Amino acid sequence: MINPLLKVVEDSVMKTDLPIFEVGDTVTVHVRIIEGDKERIQPYTGVVIARRGKGMGETFTVRRIVNNEGVERVFPLHSPKITGVEVVRSGHVRRAKLYYLRDRVGKARRVRDRKQALGKPEQVEVEEQESEQEQE
Repeated sequence: MINPLLKVVEDSVMKTDLPIFEVGDTVTVHVRIIEGDKERIQPYTGVVIARRGKGMGETFTVRRIVNNEGVERVFPLHSPKITGVEVVRSGHVRRAKLYYLRDRVGKARRVRDRKQALGKPEQVEVEEQESEQEQE
């Protein structure tokens, strides 16, 4: 059980404009980098292989391949260093953690795309024709 005072403070600092993404999705994380007195935003694109925690302590792990070497980075979800998270592709997986991708090489490393089914195409056409006949 969380202290009510802590809950008020956490709610005021938590981000509300984050997109909904899950494990298996390919995301681009925009990270604020400070070098001396200059500040820039660097995109980091990869597959989300894990999510853990809740509230202010929630983190997610993104894995990408750089120069044929796997690089994983853990991001706190509500960190001020993260300016935004953008979902590039939705992946269909049946696990909560994708640590098995560490051992995969080449095309075996890919994650299947999630199909957004709206119904069969024939069924949609029939419904459109029926609605046009009702309007006449």
